[in-house]
Amino acid sequence: MQHSCSRTCQHVDEISVGQWNLYMKIDKYNLQCYNEKHDGSGKDVFRAWDERLDRSKIVESDDEQELLFSIPFNGAVKMTGLCVIGENGPSHPNIVKLWSNVPELRFDNARGKAHQEIALTYDPSGTLAYQVSPSHFSRVTHLSLYFPSNFGDETTCIYYIGLRGEYLGVIKSNIVIATYEARPQLKDHKVDDLLTGNREIQ
Repeated sequence: MQHSCSRTCQHVDEISVGQWNLYMKIDKYNLQCYNEKHDGSGKDVFRAWDERLDRSKIVESDDEQELLFSIPFNGAVKMTGLCVIGENGPSHPNIVKLWSNVPELRFDNARGKAHQEIALTYDPSGTLAYQVSPSHFSRVTHLSLYFPSNFGDETTCIYYIGLRGEYLGVIKSNIVIATYEARPQLKDHKVDDLLTGNREIQ
């Protein structure tokens, strides 16, 4: 089947193939795929570009057409593109909605306005790349992908999701620092100051 490509869609540039490596920065242990038919299958669609045509790895929706991915990264990333491979048939998703840094997103609020919504095209071979909005995806620590529907089948099937971009680095946690400072060591402060309350613990 053929379908017209949206204005956010471009053919994958062979020069930029090396940039489809953000799957390596995903926290796979905490990645969640909601409404997957087989537990853990949603994690398998995020893999190396060279393995994108592996038909042995697939995620299929369990009930109706919806799939929702909650994707934490091991740090911050600048995301520039998205690739989605499905069947060359009606089970291929036809829309994806994206959110940056909204880890609490679930089906109830996924039906609202997204940071970006993209009309997808049939792409069984991974030749199409969709541009994402720089204003929302230039510093992402968590990505949500919601596929609400497909081209007419009862369930949705996805073989591969590619994320193009750049790894920016690990984000330092303020919580860790605050926990350390909340446990002052007695040897670091004069006993007289602690007893009289004349010195504030830093």
